[in-house]
Parts: sequence; structure tokens; C-alpha cells
Amino acid sequence: MRSTTVPPGTPCLAPRAGEPPLHRLETAGPHAPPFAAGSFDEVGPLSRADRPHRHTFYEIVHITAGSGTHVVDLARWPVRPGQLAVILPGQIHCWEDQRGLDGTLALFTEDFLVDHPEDHRLLRRLARTRGLDLDAEDDLRTGRLMAELAAEHRQRTAGYETVLRALLHVLVVRTARLTAPGAGLGKVPGPHRAPAPGEEPVLGEASAPGTAPASGTAPASGTAPASGTAAVPGETSALAEAFARLTARPETAAWSVRECAERLGVTAGHLTQAVRAATGRSPGRLLIEARVYRAQRLLAHTDLPVRRVAARVGITDPAYFCRFFRRETGSSPGDWRKHHSRRHQSIEAPETRA
Repeated sequence: MRSTTVPPGTPCLAPRAGEPPLHRLETAGPHAPPFAAGSFDEVGPLSRADRPHRHTFYEIVHITAGSGTHVVDLARWPVRPGQLAVILPGQIHCWEDQRGLDGTLALFTEDFLVDHPEDHRLLRRLARTRGLDLDAEDDLRTGRLMAELAAEHRQRTAGYETVLRALLHVLVVRTARLTAPGAGLGKVPGPHRAPAPGEEPVLGEASAPGTAPASGTAPASGTAPASGTAAVPGETSALAEAFARLTARPETAAWSVRECAERLGVTAGHLTQAVRAATGRSPGRLLIEARVYRAQRLLAHTDLPVRRVAARVGITDPAYFCRFFRRETGSSPGDWRKHHSRRHQSIEAPETRA
């Protein structure tokens, strides 16, 4: 997609006040595939960026050397060799206190996955692992695949785009196997967190401390399943996937279930049925969680006043926003910011504060 890729050397778009910079994927030309791979040095200085930023693309990072702390949205974990991480489009991330950080990266946009659309779901699952620690055998296998991706991208011989898509699919599927139940790998010890917008919720996964959904919260009006309608499994999964991707977009922060359904070309009842079948939860509940998560990110990574955070997530009354936030998280926006703000808190120009 044109908005997600740019020619080499194109500067970042100026972010909105209070938003971190948005990096687009640099490609060799208008007909080049939206993919890049190589070492940290080959990809460029932004690959080790120590200030919060976002991407329009997926990033898979295989760490082979160095140390530091990786911050992704509201999670942070120590970096070590033999670790793999997935950063989703739109997630805020940076590297802190890095020393000798090295490894191989693969960068690609959503449309590069056109041959394997199911990889979207697997990548979201991998992004929840907060740093996948590989054993010696898996680390060696992953290193070989990443090296092949980098070599194909660098050499660009006949048919290289097809090979890149195939190798990437193998990498995603094999890595996702390591996070399957009973695999015994995949999570650095630490507290669970709530799913990010656009992530597929896992049934039975614990919420982050203080972020348990309020009991008795009802789905948005008009979302009752259509009576007598039987959803086709494949169709249900595809619709739930489309809903998850829609809720990851900032402009949908204030949308209702009905508005989401209209955008997806279905009734609110059919959308509710599909999302419940795929996730076990209502789309109304997931929209609330997406709104809370976006507010948490803004509180953690910016100096925006609470009233402007409220406006960014579609709530015009700051007092109502404070009640809503406390109901969903158990703390006020101010208290939450005090305990979760990052070292690089301010990414808003002073003149834009209000």
C-alpha cells in the first residue's frame, strides 16, 4: 500500500501532537516488494531507535548479541541473545539501555502476506509473547531462516519475491508452533497484559493487574445475534479477523458495534455472532478494551493532558472519561500515568501542549 512504504531517505511524517513518530517502510522503488531484511546496521540507525516510535509495517527481530530493554506499548522485558520478538503495525516501541545490540530483522507490510492471510493471526499471537526465548536448536534454525531472508532480499535474483514470501511463511508458522499450548516455550516470566487493539484475545488468558473488565458491562446496543443464523466457520474467522484489524485503527476509537458492522458490510447481530464464536467475547467488550488500551498508551508515552487523552479516544467529557477509566482499570488516569510512564515520557512539542 502506498501509504505504508516510501523511497529510501524519505523523512518521517510529522506526527500529531502527542503521538510518537510513524515510520514507513523504505523500499527500493515503486515496483519493489514491501519487504526488507538484514542486520541492524544494514537496516539503518532507526532499527536501534531509543525513543518511542511506531511503524506502518510488521517487524520480526532475532537477537544474536547484546543486551538492553525492549519496550513495546505497555510491556518491557530484558533483551538477550537467542530471543525473537514481533512488533505489530501501530505498536509503540523502542530499545532502552542497549549495549552491543545486534541481530537480523525482517520488515514487511500487511499486503506482503497476501499469499498467506492466516499469518496475520499467527503474528498477533507471537506479538503477545513479549520476547520469545529460543532453545539452542530453535535459535540455530531461526538464525538460518533469517539469514536466508536477508540474503534473498540483498541479492534480488530471479524469483526472489516468491522465495521471500515462502521463507517468511515458514518462519511465522514454525515460530508460532513454539507458542502453542504445551510447547514449553515462549514467554519471559512476568505479569500478563490485556490484549492490544487488533490482537486476537486468548480464551482464559489473565488480564493485566488492575485491568480486569468491569463486571456486568453490557455489549453495545443492537448487537444481539441474529436469530436462526448459523455462521460458517471460515467466514466467521475471516470476519472476526477483519474486526480485529479495524479496531486497531486509531480513528475507530469512538465507533460503536453498529458502525463497525456497517464498515464491514454485515449486520451488528452477525458481527456479534462471529466475534463471539472466534474470541468468546462480544465486539462491544473488545471495543471498550481497545479504547482503554489506547488511553493507557497515550498516558504512558505522552504528556498529553487527561482531557486531550479523553478526546483522542472519542470521549468529549473529561469527567466521564475519568469515571470510565477507573471503572475499567481500577485507578484514575493520573495515578495510572504516575505508575506506568516511561523514561522518554514527553514526545509532544512544548508549544502544542494545552
